[in-house]
Amino acid sequence: MNWDRIEGQWKQRRGKAAHHWGKVMNDELAAISGKYEELVGMLQEKFGIAKEDARVEIEEFKTRINNLKKSNAHLMKLQKASNKRIKKSSGRSAKARTRSRRIAI
Repeated sequence: MNWDRIEGQWKQRRGKAAHHWGKVMNDELAAISGKYEELVGMLQEKFGIAKEDARVEIEEFKTRINNLKKSNAHLMKLQKASNKRIKKSSGRSAKARTRSRRIAI
């Protein structure tokens, strides 16, 4: 995921960023609007780290976002498959009940 996409979705990502970097407030993250260099500078200031270390932190954050996104997509796929199986099995039992009623009458 490139930074342009993160910047475009910054409102959604901001909460995860605030959770990830506890010292950074949500309103501070809102003020930078996902601008990469501003985020680097803020991390340097808040944590007293070098510019390169701040960039490494951001890369790790991007990796976590990507992993969460993939994990969520996988879970959604599993949930859909499970719902389909449940729907099929409940549909079969309804047919079986109807068939057994017809036979009994």
